[in-house]
Amino acid sequence: MARRAAWFASIILTALCLGGGLAHLFALPNKIRFSREAYFAAQQVYRGWSWLGVLIGAAILSTLLLAVLERGRAQRSLGAVAALACLVASQFVFWMFTFPANQQTRDWTVIPANWSQLRLRWEFSHALGAFLMFAALVVLVLSVTTRPPQAEPGPATRTA
Repeated sequence: MARRAAWFASIILTALCLGGGLAHLFALPNKIRFSREAYFAAQQVYRGWSWLGVLIGAAILSTLLLAVLERGRAQRSLGAVAALACLVASQFVFWMFTFPANQQTRDWTVIPANWSQLRLRWEFSHALGAFLMFAALVVLVLSVTTRPPQAEPGPATRTA
């Protein structure tokens, strides 16, 4: 029962985290062409999105628990570890590229001279994060929905 709950939590939380990433990814083609004023105005819709950090933390913890619970079951364990790696990698991208852009612009309320470079860093780091979250979700779903190949029965297990 604990394994099933961990799978459910990991998949649902990862899917919820992906929602924010996809919103950024789908907005990118339009927002990247905005003027400075329009871009800074549009960025204000993300106020309060830091609460998604709670979901991301929960997704990482549930997937870590899943990896621990599934140790000894090769395919599922590998899937949980791969998904965990993708989730952690998405956080690495956020803290190395997205967060510093937020800091330098004071959450997009101050316009520094290099704002267009920060915009590129911010937008494309969110896009990469979305791809990593999507990869995590795909790996989780594939791990739970596919079966490993069954070995052919040997002579001792064949029935007449």
